[in-house]
Amino acid sequence: MKDLGFWALDTANQRGASYADVRVVNDRSRALATRNGKIGSASDAESEGFNVRVLVDGAWGFASSADPGRSSAEATAARAVDIARASARVKEKDVSLAPEKPVTAEWSTPCRVDPFSLSVADNLALLDEIDSQLRAVPGITLAETNMNFRREEQWFFSSEGASIHQTKYTTGAGYAAYAFAGNEIQKRSYPNSFGGQWQNKGYELIEELELVENARRIGDEAVRLHNADQCPEGVFDIILDGSQLGLQIHESIGHPIELDRVLGMEANFAGTSFLTLDQLHRLRYGSELVNVVADARQEHGPGLGTFGFDDEGVPAQCTPIISSGLFTGYLTSRETAALVGIERSGGALRAENWNRLPIIRMTNISILPGNQDLSLEELVASTDHAILFQTNRSWSIDDKRYNFQFGTEIGWEIKKGKRVRMLKNPSYSGITTEFWNSMDAICSRQEWTLWGTPHCGKGQPQQVMGTGHGAAPARFRKVKVGSAYRGA
Repeated sequence: MKDLGFWALDTANQRGASYADVRVVNDRSRALATRNGKIGSASDAESEGFNVRVLVDGAWGFASSADPGRSSAEATAARAVDIARASARVKEKDVSLAPEKPVTAEWSTPCRVDPFSLSVADNLALLDEIDSQLRAVPGITLAETNMNFRREEQWFFSSEGASIHQTKYTTGAGYAAYAFAGNEIQKRSYPNSFGGQWQNKGYELIEELELVENARRIGDEAVRLHNADQCPEGVFDIILDGSQLGLQIHESIGHPIELDRVLGMEANFAGTSFLTLDQLHRLRYGSELVNVVADARQEHGPGLGTFGFDDEGVPAQCTPIISSGLFTGYLTSRETAALVGIERSGGALRAENWNRLPIIRMTNISILPGNQDLSLEELVASTDHAILFQTNRSWSIDDKRYNFQFGTEIGWEIKKGKRVRMLKNPSYSGITTEFWNSMDAICSRQEWTLWGTPHCGKGQPQQVMGTGHGAAPARFRKVKVGSAYRGA
């Protein structure tokens, strides 16, 4: 791999590049799914390739290839230089990069059990067992399960002297039970909706999730929802469980802090951002209890946004995003940091694979837990009247990431510290800064989980990547509830 990097970097240098980097990626993946006792999909794939990114005459050029030979490396680097020269003819200004000391490093995800050491047959046997438990519940009409593994090995070389080798493992699994009755479908998912729980771990994550043990309960809740009362409409205090709060963070904090959106360099899939540069260190984003970080370091946890170095060789960091309610930071790259006068990149440039240009992506955007010892049940017990929202079902947010509406699979009405009834079709809506300023309680570390969001789309052509969101259940005061499913 070092030879390939040398061939490409040498060619780029000889052809006039002021900066160049090379990423070589070997990507192995396995994805399995079942539907009502039958295989829904199954794939076991591997790809390998490399890309060259160069700066010439103050503009970027990018090219990639699946051929690792010398002639291919030199031709790909030459093509990247030609593209950069063409781009320079229409540039508005020269690209500058924030300084970064080049390093030589090895990094890998802690992995106790290599997920690829287990057979596909073993994986399907577990999914079949979950499926059987779900469909054993009377009233369940559809059961879906999934299991996913990925091993991404990457080599990074730069003209500044960086040489970095990283190996990252990702594991994800989950299931959903559907109950159809009358003209209504109710759904319950575990451990989370839209693919379950994903982390940077080996097969040990599957063992930790207790998938089979929770299947009957999830199926039973899906059926019971048909007889549950419709979520009331009005203004209520609400409690969000950790997984729903994680998605709230993703949509109303994670996307708007991407500096390329703020600068108008990117608007695909999630629009731009209301967080203009003049609001940094001035905007009261949330209450004093809201402390959010962008943390890619291993010590933060095994999130999908955890790594040793980003895709331009910047080490993983912890960036304060909201500090005691005050907006304090963006997600940055070397280019965007230089554009706004930040001394160093926050290390948030990542690419989906070897044939994609790296762009700013979320790392682990997490809200820190409360300092007091507070469990979810203790939070419920301290609440006079509220709606508890669990497990996301739907979401909508405007292209500035300011006005939003979320629905969850299940809700619970709380009165005088107790859950008094199950609610179906619960929803809530609000304005981002008003919502985060209404937070008046958050549970402690014992309730905090680093959730994985595996399919975040951004860019054109689209890149789908994983992000992490640490969260504990939290309470918000006087939130609009119920309008999304009016008359359901």
